[in-house]
Amino acid sequence: MRPQRLTGLTTDEDRSGMRRQPVASSSLTSVGFDPATNELEIEFRGGGIYRYSVPRRIHRELMAAESLGAYFARQIRHTYPGWKVAD
Repeated sequence: MRPQRLTGLTTDEDRSGMRRQPVASSSLTSVGFDPATNELEIEFRGGGIYRYSVPRRIHRELMAAESLGAYFARQIRHTYPGWKVAD
């Protein structure tokens, strides 16, 4: 059985402008995805909000991963272009 990813029904949206869903992760706070631009936005527990240009399947796989932080480290961090959008 896949662990539940959402920690609540609310969404986070700040000065970055993208809506993110809170996630149950020790390293990620919230995750959002814009299918119009294929941009994945991640808020990290240690601080900072980053966006990555990724295919849609990467967002689906991230949200279905047993460990979101491990999936990010293995599949996204050094593979897809990313940039900081907020502290």
